[in-house]
Amino acid sequence: MKYFASVLILLLIPLSQKTDKLNGRYNYLIENENVYIQKDKITFKDSVFIFDNKFMPKGKISYGNIILLENFINTDLIITISKDQIQKDTIEFYMHDKSGGGNYLDITSGKGRLIKIK
Repeated sequence: MKYFASVLILLLIPLSQKTDKLNGRYNYLIENENVYIQKDKITFKDSVFIFDNKFMPKGKISYGNIILLENFINTDLIITISKDQIQKDTIEFYMHDKSGGGNYLDITSGKGRLIKIK
C-alpha cells in the first residue's frame, strides 16, 4: 500500500506543475509616446520565437531570473521579461541596446507589451 501511494504521488506531481517557459502566440506592441503600436505577431515555443514577418530570423530565448529574447534583425536589441510575467495574458517587456556600452541590461531604450492571442 505504501508503494502504491508513492507511485500515485509521483504521477500526480508533473501534472500539477506550471511551465516556466513562454508558449503560444502574442501580438507584439511597442510603446511610442505613451501609445502602444502593434508591430507584428510573435509565436513562442520553449526556447525559440518566430515573428509572422517572414524577413525576421528565428530568435532564441534564455531563461533565468530574467528572460532574454535575442537575435532580431537588429542584433544589438535585447528584450527582457520579468519571470513573474510569464503566466499573464499581457506581458510587459523592456528593450535594451547592446551597443549602449557598460551594463546594457541596466539601461532601458524602450518598452512594450505582448498580448496573448486566444
